Amino acid sequence: MFLFVIDDEIALKHLEINDAAPLFQLTDESRETLRQWLVWVDHTKSPEDSKAFIDSVLKQFADRKGLTAGILYKGELTGVAGFNFFDWTNGIGHIGYWLGTGYEGKGIMTRAVRGLIDYAVYSLELNRIEIRAAYANQKSRAIPERLGFIQEGQIRQAEWLHDHYVDHIVYGMLAHEWKDQKKQE
Repeated sequence: MFLFVIDDEIALKHLEINDAAPLFQLTDESRETLRQWLVWVDHTKSPEDSKAFIDSVLKQFADRKGLTAGILYKGELTGVAGFNFFDWTNGIGHIGYWLGTGYEGKGIMTRAVRGLIDYAVYSLELNRIEIRAAYANQKSRAIPERLGFIQEGQIRQAEWLHDHYVDHIVYGMLAHEWKDQKKQE
């Protein structure tokens, strides 16, 4: 069981099968906002779909291919963040995240991603963290920008989103950059 306490309000934990109903409810309540940027939302129609997602990320973790966690804010499930996949050969973790609409604007995601980076650099000893976000998704792009990531480029038509392609902005943070940044805090 993965549980990573970030601060007195926020922790990351493995999603478990009993999280399927609250995860589905959070997704359903945030459907309109999430759908703008996440194609999987349309395929999440019941708690069973959330259960299948949880099963898949638990298998991914068991296979050491990723680590997807629920974000707890004051003990309540508020979103999902984690490493969509690991490239162990090159020491790279690719972070993805989403937050329930009702929890935006509280700094939850910035703190959750900061915790993931700490875990990646200090516990997993990864060399590089990468975050990709759709060009027009300013809320998602604000996270790596706020955390000091370097904007490394733009991938044209990187993702098919419902009925059109969207470009992705690629952000990177190297382990030594993160450690140097932490020394200055």
